[in-house]
Amino acid sequence: MKRRSPGLWGLALMLLVGCASAMAQPDLTLLTSKVAADGSQSYSVSLQILFLMTLLSLLPAALMCITSFTRIVVVLAILRQALGLMQTPSNQVILGLALFTTLFVMAPVFERAYQEGVTPYLQEQLGFDEALQNTLGPFHHFMSDQTRDPDLALFAQMGGYEEFATVEEVPYRVLVPAFVTSELKTAFQIGFLIFIPFLVIDLVVASVLMSMGMMMLSPMLISLPFKIMLFVLVDGWTLVMGSLASSFMV
Repeated sequence: MKRRSPGLWGLALMLLVGCASAMAQPDLTLLTSKVAADGSQSYSVSLQILFLMTLLSLLPAALMCITSFTRIVVVLAILRQALGLMQTPSNQVILGLALFTTLFVMAPVFERAYQEGVTPYLQEQLGFDEALQNTLGPFHHFMSDQTRDPDLALFAQMGGYEEFATVEEVPYRVLVPAFVTSELKTAFQIGFLIFIPFLVIDLVVASVLMSMGMMMLSPMLISLPFKIMLFVLVDGWTLVMGSLASSFMV
């Protein structure tokens, strides 16, 4: 009878011994925090890396909720609906256009956050907590400028907060939902203004077809070329994208 090789069992035994010895170490410093003399708290590098990886997993949600992405993508979706083009431009094109327009609008905020938070932290001039606060500060200022006071007061009341003395005192758990709500309201207002001229074209075409007795002919089929022609003649893409970008310049 052929004997089994003890290599696999030996490797498993070595791993168990290694894990047991690691757990027996009383000075394991992978996840530690220290309190400095001035009261500030510093964390180990492993804990900071874990926190940064967690933030990266939340990056898509942050892109939609603390930047101009929501307003831009909603307006572009309403514009496509107003033109009567269900799949043109495609969702990928709309998302890409909204993403790069967001990068254009948010470029000053990103630069300020990098200069005030990331660069001093990499140069070891600031601690992790202070660097994180400085990095998020420009985004807090941007969202505060774009948020309506009634929306902010609503979420502050729902959260049990009293009136804030300054805008900087508003916590993110109140500011972020108020900002998203304000962005949706602004996007629908812009979309309503965009929808009106195309709706007029649809009504005129439908009235003409009905007066001619062409009941079986779809008005959307006739009005679509006229809406596209109107949008091209007035240089619609430049007007829409320019108006969206300038709406954030406060």
